[in-house]
Amino acid sequence: MEFNAFETEGIVVEQAGSGFKRMPVILHNMRPDEILVEMKYSGICHTDIHGSKGGYSALRYPAVLGHEGAGIIRAMGSDVQDKSLTVGTSVILSYNHCGGCRNCLSSHPSCCSDFEPLNISGKRLDQSTPAQLPDGRKLQSQFFGQSSFLKHSIVSQYSVVPCPYPEDLAIYAALGCGFQTGAGTILNALRPSIDQSLVIFGAGTVGIAAIMAAKFLGLRQIIAVDVLDDKLRLATELGATQVINSRSVGDIAHEIQNSTRGGAQFAIDCTGVSSVLEILLDCVCSGGTAVVVGSPKPDFMLNVNPEKLLHESKTLRGICQGDSIAKQFIPEMTKLHRSGHFPLQKLCTFYGIDEFEQAIADVNAGKIVKPILRWD
Repeated sequence: MEFNAFETEGIVVEQAGSGFKRMPVILHNMRPDEILVEMKYSGICHTDIHGSKGGYSALRYPAVLGHEGAGIIRAMGSDVQDKSLTVGTSVILSYNHCGGCRNCLSSHPSCCSDFEPLNISGKRLDQSTPAQLPDGRKLQSQFFGQSSFLKHSIVSQYSVVPCPYPEDLAIYAALGCGFQTGAGTILNALRPSIDQSLVIFGAGTVGIAAIMAAKFLGLRQIIAVDVLDDKLRLATELGATQVINSRSVGDIAHEIQNSTRGGAQFAIDCTGVSSVLEILLDCVCSGGTAVVVGSPKPDFMLNVNPEKLLHESKTLRGICQGDSIAKQFIPEMTKLHRSGHFPLQKLCTFYGIDEFEQAIADVNAGKIVKPILRWD
């Protein structure tokens, strides 16, 4: 469907480190494989904050971030493949992928060979972008194929998932990244058995989702590590069997080794904090798996002793988006929520769009788990 250029609004980062600014945005040139979505809700993730500070080398500015959108389809291109999508459908937005590479075709789209350019750069593969600022500056506006910090956004067809329960669209807005990453890491990628131990660093959105998923599987030992007692109390409420405030422990790796009798089978970093990444392998037992989920600083280099890695048969693994197929896994998560296993309503705090600065301040301060902006 063709339409004339029109003005909407967005929360824009003009330069790395300049912060977020609400500004008018011009949309134009929607392509046949794209969809126009009117955003109703936008989750705020640490990935967005990381990107606003220049945390991704592939991202240029000015840019519109946001990658946990939920809204209503207002126009569709003629080549959109999913025939369940129509104008007026309520949708949840997730990550983008090419749909044609080896990993996409083998049911691992989160390992898409073009994941970084399609998600982090904020542009199409041909370097074009469907938005600009009123002064003519090109705006990177397809972050994760969606840039959900726009009131209206031209979105990749692969980022769009129909919402099975539109009445709960508000609390499902964040399923497309944070909750999917945490829960998917457990349910899709690691699939631990009930007698295996798990330690999770960071009790934010991703970490709490991983805890809820591990509880759903019935794991007997789920250890949550954070620096904030309020988050550790929430982790206990939602499934952690043990919590550790790392500020009160001198040697956190030694503490975990003692608690798990030699190390956990799985250790997941959801923080991206350098000091955590440096000890992650020390927290798992021989034959265990250390998982990187959080985004580290772009210049951070992890030093690994390959001899120790070999002799102890440990695995160091990165898992993106929980190795999830969003069109399948997001509906599964909504069912887990409706059956009482994923009480998302306890994690979400809503803000009006004019309160976005307060929402960002609150998540930076660790006061809340998942802020969600309401556009209406």
